[in-house]
Amino acid sequence: MTADSPGSPQLEEITPHNLDAALGVRVRPDQEHAVEPVVNSLAEAYVHPGVAWPRLITDAGRPVGFLMAFLDIDWHLDGSVHRSGLWRLNIAAGQQGKGYGRFAVDSVAAEIRRRGGKEMYVTWHPGPDGPEGFYLRLGFRKNGETSGGQAVGVLTLAGAEGTEGTEGTEETGAPDSAGA
Repeated sequence: MTADSPGSPQLEEITPHNLDAALGVRVRPDQEHAVEPVVNSLAEAYVHPGVAWPRLITDAGRPVGFLMAFLDIDWHLDGSVHRSGLWRLNIAAGQQGKGYGRFAVDSVAAEIRRRGGKEMYVTWHPGPDGPEGFYLRLGFRKNGETSGGQAVGVLTLAGAEGTEGTEGTEETGAPDSAGA
């Protein structure tokens, strides 16, 4: 492990004790257009209880990022399709390229598998400054859909027949999704 790699990152449920730390997570200024700030994510989590799964990412007790998953969301709002995946990913500006984005994706995948899910979805801001390369390197594939103007990707999770999910994939220091 190098000085630039994570030690033992952990997820923490958002509580009154760590709320300010979560709100302090900021992506690089050039990434702000691609991801909502943590405060917006927490407001959405408040109005989507039971679906939103917000977590602070810490390493050695210091905040390094924020993620929010969606678990069993009614994708088309008509009961026909339910999906789970990564809703938001904000890795702090000074902490990008250290493996925290990969840790976040792996952690959400593990939670979805724990709940019986076989696929993990993510959306991202399209374009050369977006996180598409990061997600594709982790094994996501574009499924041809868009959601709110963002590309939709899907990852078949490890443990499902004939797949390897994110196991063995190496992060290459891409922007940890500027938050998506």
